Formats: sequence, structure tokens, C-alpha cells
Amino acid sequence: MAAMRADRLLSLLLLLQNRGRMTAPQLAAELEVSVRTVYRDIEALGAAGVPVCADRGPAGGYRLLDGYRTRLTGLTDAEAGSLFLAGMPGPARELGLGAVLTTAQLKLRAALPAELGEQAARVQERFHLDAPAWFRDAEPVPHLAVVARAVWEQRVLRARYRRWRGEVRRELRPLGLVLKGGIWYLVAAADGSTAETGAAVRTYRVSRFLEAEAADGGFERPAGFDLAAYWTESSRRLEDALHQGTARLRLSPRGRKLLPMLFGAAGARALEAAGPPGGDGWAEVELAVESEAVAVGDLLRLGTEAEVLGPDGLRRAVAEAVAVLARRYAAGPP
Repeated sequence: MAAMRADRLLSLLLLLQNRGRMTAPQLAAELEVSVRTVYRDIEALGAAGVPVCADRGPAGGYRLLDGYRTRLTGLTDAEAGSLFLAGMPGPARELGLGAVLTTAQLKLRAALPAELGEQAARVQERFHLDAPAWFRDAEPVPHLAVVARAVWEQRVLRARYRRWRGEVRRELRPLGLVLKGGIWYLVAAADGSTAETGAAVRTYRVSRFLEAEAADGGFERPAGFDLAAYWTESSRRLEDALHQGTARLRLSPRGRKLLPMLFGAAGARALEAAGPPGGDGWAEVELAVESEAVAVGDLLRLGTEAEVLGPDGLRRAVAEAVAVLARRYAAGPP
């Protein structure tokens, strides 16, 4: 507890040193504590001889006496490890590293020469990474911190997991975490199987963990396992498995703009390979699609800006879906 408070006091000191005057609510938000705790910490800094000044009024706040600087900028192991999340405060908080990352960044800023410190601050002011996709709330991941700790400490993870076909219990050897489109995934080997070739490694969506507990026992990490390479290959296999066929479409000019927005990389590739538009502005493309049932719903999102030319079965399925909609709306509201 004393070590935690000492770290927090140093973080508060570095915030004032790097950012100048700050209010108690601003400090509380940065340190993830209450305003009352900030007041107590300010008093503790003053008692330790740190010249913290309190300015009254609407533009007031706390600041350090002009010219005062600290050189207590050494990084702890946790702070150094958190730096890979620089620029991603949201994911850092989800991993339980929000305050640690803030302290690490403050220490780095304080240790830099004034000119480089200003440049670092300018980058932070002008570039921001927002990991989640548009119009999607972040998934609740109550067990993420436990999972991340098991990954970091190389400990076996006992978990209850929700699959499409029901719940299962697993003992996992966690190898890494991946944040993709705002969704956290755990890469792990299950049930004591060997993972030397990568064949037994699986991907688990962290939001589907119903229980997670790090066991006392550790495990041997497979030699040569490359998380980034595994993820790239796994993503490619998933895409190949999902795209079970090819649809031939006619697209209006607006439909061509919508295609990459609605179908991502598959839509972009279809446009790159498309021929020139005809005299009416419409162009033919070949689009990789999932199963027929999924493809019908996906293609209907293009509305009147597209026509399915083939295969025949897919064209009939889209026509039937449109006919059902036409009858439903022609009948009026129930």
C-alpha cells in the first residue's frame, strides 16, 4: 500500500511538472482516484518539502513553484512494460495499466530535454488512436485483467468459455493478446497439447470468458512462437473459410463507393479488379462472399445501387427476399 501511494505521489508531482497548473478534479481523473485523495496527496507533498502552490479563483489550481523540477524519473518494470500501449489509453485501462502507463509517460517526458519534451507533447496533442470500430460499443471484458496477467506471468489459465454450441471448461496456456477492431482476443494452447508447430494454438474472444483464474503452475512457452505471424496466418485462414463463393454484381457509381465501406478488404479488391463502367455508369465486379444465406443479407445492404447477376442460386435468393419485403410493405402496417 505504501509503495502504491509513493508511486501516486510521484505521478502527481510529474503531472504538475510536465503540465503546469492543474485543478484537483483534473488530477483525480488522471490518477484515477478521488478528489479527496488528491487533497491528501498535495498535503503530503508539501510536508515532504515539495513547493506546491495553490492558486485561488476560476483559473486556479495547483502548480509547482517556478523553477522547481524533480529528477526521480526511473521506470519500474511495470511502467517499462506498459510503454507498448503508448497512444492507446483505452486499451491500457482495460488491461489494468492505465495509471501505470500515465506514470511511465510522465517520467519519460520529465527525463527528456525541454526541446524533445515539447515535441513529444505536440505529437500527443495532434495524433490519437481510437481502436474500436464506428457505431459499436466496447465489449464488456470483466476478465481481461486476469487473462493479461496470466499472459504476462506465463501461468496456466483455468477458464469457463461460451462457444456457439454451449459452455466449455478449458485449461489454457496463454501465449498473447490481440486487439482487433476494438475486440480483445486471447491466443492460447488448450488442454496441455503441444504447440510447437502452432497447430494446437487457438483464438478465444475475451468477452466470452465467463470465468477466468490464473493457476499456480506455469508452462513452457513454445520455442519460436511468433504472435504477429500466427495472427496474420490465422486471419487469412478465417477469411478463406468465410468466403465460400463469388458473386457477380452490377454496381451504380454510388454502389461502387459503398462496396469497400460495407465489405471492407473484399470490396476493395473487387473494385481493383473491376472493368470500366458502361455508358450508364454501372460497372460489373466479382465479390468474394460468405454462404448464400449470409450473402443475401449482406448484398441487400447495397439496396437499389446493385444488381446480382450470378450465380443463379444467389440471384434467385436475393429476388425472393426482395419479393417478401415488397409484399410485406405493400400490405401496410399491421
